[in-house]
Amino acid sequence: MNDKVILTDCDGVLCDWEYGFEQFMKGHGYEKVRSDCYDLREQYGFSDEAFGKFKESEKRIFARWFNESTRIETLAPFRDAMKYVAKLHEEQGYVFHVITSLSVEDGAWNARMRNLKNLFGPTAIERLACLDTGADKDDALIEYKDTGCVWVEDKPSNAELGVRMGLDTILIDHIHNRDFNEGEHIKRVNTWKEIYEHVVWGE
Repeated sequence: MNDKVILTDCDGVLCDWEYGFEQFMKGHGYEKVRSDCYDLREQYGFSDEAFGKFKESEKRIFARWFNESTRIETLAPFRDAMKYVAKLHEEQGYVFHVITSLSVEDGAWNARMRNLKNLFGPTAIERLACLDTGADKDDALIEYKDTGCVWVEDKPSNAELGVRMGLDTILIDHIHNRDFNEGEHIKRVNTWKEIYEHVVWGE
């Protein structure tokens, strides 16, 4: 495997999914009430009774609707991702393999790839793996096991998975993961500038 590969999640790491999703929900009459958690039910204040009316297969329905909409094609970059992904690719020769629990629908893959190419150029994203909405990433990461590749995530359970897979794991700081104790094997960062410095200079 090319030793100049960086593995990364997409939403909340490369792209600002949260802002796009908030606008989508507002358009459907739902206002976000909490930002300090990952669970959609808590973020939007659905009561247990209201949420309980959804079937298990429907409990991610809002995220799925959004993920399979044309809005995925126009997400904004996350924080300083554009600048430092470009520097890592153009100056340092790195390429990116993106693993995202977006949707397995073909149109969603196409929309996501167009969005990524529009933001980061035609050659930085070498591979895009789209898993089902909210899916675990075990199978997608197994081929990278013990490679020591950098793995960038915002979801604590996926960061912990990276550690178990022998990856150089970085957690992007968000309000929803502040309660997670990353320990010594996961590096918490706020920006892609910090990721750049870690990759290039080992900081």
